Amino acid sequence: MTTLSGEPHTDISPATSPGTVDGYRVHELPTAPSEHRVVGRDAPRADATAKVTGRAVYGVDVVRPGMLHAKVLRSPHPHARIVSIDAAAARALEGVTAVVTRDEITGLECYGTMVKDQPVVATDAVKYVGDIVAAVAAVDERTAFAALDLIDVRYEPLPALLGIDDALAPGAPLIHPEEPFGGLPKYGSGASARLRSEPNVSYEFRYRTGPEDIWDECDHIFEDTFRFSRMNHMHLEPFVTVAEATADDIEIWTSTQSPFNLRKELARVFRMPENRIRVHVPLLGGGFGAKNGPKADPVAIRLSQLSGGRPVRFCMTTEEVFLTVSQHAAHLTVRSGVKADGTFLARSSTVLLDGGAYAEHSPAVAEKAGYRMPGAYRWQHIDSVCKVVTTNTVPAGAYRGFGGTQATWASERQVDLIAERLGMDPYALRLKNLKTLGEEFVPGESGIDSDLAEGMQLVADAIGYHGRERRPGRGMGVCVGVKDGGGINKPAMARVKVTSRGDVILNCALTEMGQGGHSAMAQLVAEVLRCDPSRVAYARIDTDNTPFDQGTNASSGMVVMGQAVRGAAEKLRGQVLGWAGEELGVEAGALELVDWKVHTPDGRVVDLFPMIMEVFGNTGFEFSADGFHKARNDDRAPLEAPCVFWEIGWAAAEVEVDPDTGRVTVLQLAVSGDAGKVINKIACRGQDEGAAVFGLGQALFEEMRYGEAGALLNGEALLYRVPLAEDIPERFVSITQEQGHGAGPFGTKGMGEGGMLPVAPAIAQAIADAVGAQLIELPMSPERVYRAVSERDR
Repeated sequence: MTTLSGEPHTDISPATSPGTVDGYRVHELPTAPSEHRVVGRDAPRADATAKVTGRAVYGVDVVRPGMLHAKVLRSPHPHARIVSIDAAAARALEGVTAVVTRDEITGLECYGTMVKDQPVVATDAVKYVGDIVAAVAAVDERTAFAALDLIDVRYEPLPALLGIDDALAPGAPLIHPEEPFGGLPKYGSGASARLRSEPNVSYEFRYRTGPEDIWDECDHIFEDTFRFSRMNHMHLEPFVTVAEATADDIEIWTSTQSPFNLRKELARVFRMPENRIRVHVPLLGGGFGAKNGPKADPVAIRLSQLSGGRPVRFCMTTEEVFLTVSQHAAHLTVRSGVKADGTFLARSSTVLLDGGAYAEHSPAVAEKAGYRMPGAYRWQHIDSVCKVVTTNTVPAGAYRGFGGTQATWASERQVDLIAERLGMDPYALRLKNLKTLGEEFVPGESGIDSDLAEGMQLVADAIGYHGRERRPGRGMGVCVGVKDGGGINKPAMARVKVTSRGDVILNCALTEMGQGGHSAMAQLVAEVLRCDPSRVAYARIDTDNTPFDQGTNASSGMVVMGQAVRGAAEKLRGQVLGWAGEELGVEAGALELVDWKVHTPDGRVVDLFPMIMEVFGNTGFEFSADGFHKARNDDRAPLEAPCVFWEIGWAAAEVEVDPDTGRVTVLQLAVSGDAGKVINKIACRGQDEGAAVFGLGQALFEEMRYGEAGALLNGEALLYRVPLAEDIPERFVSITQEQGHGAGPFGTKGMGEGGMLPVAPAIAQAIADAVGAQLIELPMSPERVYRAVSERDR
């Protein structure tokens, strides 16, 4: 089934449209006549009623009896030594219960992923404008703000390194003079990493494979450098935590994508056993990667401990979110060797990520950015290096696409530049070098599980790319982005229970942040148990009672957690039918379970509820089963274990460029992702279209801008430009493919990030096609486009 949306939105089903429809190939998956089809239909979202009626509980809605409120004092300097802090007046203010400065975090550890360098509050020095210096808990927010004004901090300014070039310059001062604690994961064939490989570089990843002498066979070698802008996540719900904590126990209600990872990190920071820490996760109001790792949690916990265990709520403002985490800006230098006929032979690349003041999730992002630099193409030799550069700016972390956006921008842009230099059509050059279905991404890695060429054809046809009439100032572009999907070395567990009446409870730690994950998991369970999805309830996430999961990230929910959920449901069905078979004297394998009734070979339909009550008495009974999934480790795979699935994004764009102003109008935008097998059509469409709008913002609008003094100039919602409704192209088409090669339940794949990857380079290619100007820096603002056109004219 292929789903088209845009002008008009059409659903094409295999039953009515076999083969090809309007130029689109339709993928048909075989189904048994008696198949219970819950998967693939638009079942109501599990969280829909609560959200539209306002009853949904998010982290910002959590209220505990006697709750205090936290506010923090942030550094006005990008880099400065803290000479002294006097908080006596703040402590004496009526209504203040606790103040945290560097003196109150003695004995606590710093946090981060592979590199642990971020303290609860600044200790010896502040490292960016916005670094937390002190925190206050008070009976209300007004009192907490008043207390902040009473804290006297004296600073000694230090040299500020506000960009990658400054931080890597010879003789540049060290932002972290003392080496923080850190560790590296195990890597497989061709991959390696180092910590502190050079001054102000916290982490370096390298991947190398293939014969280096292949460079000698190249007819042309091209080297280009690209720049990628820093973006804010712009999730509507800010970072928020409510903590009830003592020296012996910690309990938090928090907005996090990874409750078990958070529990582990908090146990290390506060030097406490994990079984004394309990993490509750309400619904999330968006995350996009930002809500991984500690954010508001350490401050709220420490204030609660110092307030006698009273609950403390730390809810950041939108402006504070801008000062907490961002996407990585990057400089990317790509060197590629090709034959005269356009055959790709060798690619080397150096990616410099601006990691900001603290490592955060930068090492993991760098690993992915470096690994994904080959793009969707076949190379005989690859040598990729990615470094995380520490600067005196907002820390950078996980963001939708997770290194893939930076890598795809540079990779796809250079393909266009190579095509121009060789006098080839960019589309034809891509087709010549694309990896084929099943071909290894790199040696030892899993094979690509989508037909890349077919996806390109779909989006190209959607905008009329082939055979188009050329018009002045108008151009088209088609690009493809590839990222290894989440699930590499990722374990997931799930539990499914069913009551005497057939009411199902699904218990797993996949967090719901708007993507429809809870609904999709409920549909999986309903498919296996052959019941209506409305009978499946999703249990609240609580690390004391919810089975373990590494986190909801990298589009891994459907494939990894989905397999765990499906396994639990299948075990449960087996238990029920096994028990029923014993009671009925029938082989379990001959029974079917439908709507909590057992169907026997002789045509009987037995209601399970009376049977259960008769056997177990008035209390009834509850069946329960657990599921687990994890990809096997393999030393041949560069990243510990083979990629579970590949997330692919295709995009085609038509633009109109005004050469006198540099203004770019996107006339058409077509995007596509491969779901493998659709679980919920509207959710899949929403993921691709949402990702495409992110890509549109990256392409034309979004950029966090810093002034000379190191302050963020547009760090608030009114100043930070994101795509508006009026910016959406007049013709916006999304195509949900079901190629059927996924590793998840029923052939599913993850989606939601791939659709972002190719949008910016597709628009850049269209601009070049329109006016002959090649853009190498994001966003492609009118000023940059105008300059590029002027350079072309000169």
